[in-house]
Amino acid sequence: MLVLLVIVLTTATFITTGQIPVNLAKAEEASDRQETPVVITLKQEGTLYINGQLCTKEQLLPLLLEFPRESLVVVRADRMTILEQFVEVVDEVRGEGYDQVSLEVVRL
Repeated sequence: MLVLLVIVLTTATFITTGQIPVNLAKAEEASDRQETPVVITLKQEGTLYINGQLCTKEQLLPLLLEFPRESLVVVRADRMTILEQFVEVVDEVRGEGYDQVSLEVVRL
């Protein structure tokens, strides 16, 4: 019975996350916005995803331009990501007129 409980809890954890695994940075204060954002994920090795879809750096802006400029854009960056890569992504997004750009972190 205990083994079944462990299996169910482990499976439920993977089902509820449903996201690309990223080791997020931690912060004391974090936003709890309720609207559905455009999510850009930057992995440690430099791979990019937009709303879970793998893309190259060149494909990022054309895919992003499919969303209105008023959209909230959340950048999920692995804590070990090179800062320069993160800054380049945010700079490109803001350069296209997306003003609501934020970084997703984990509360302490």
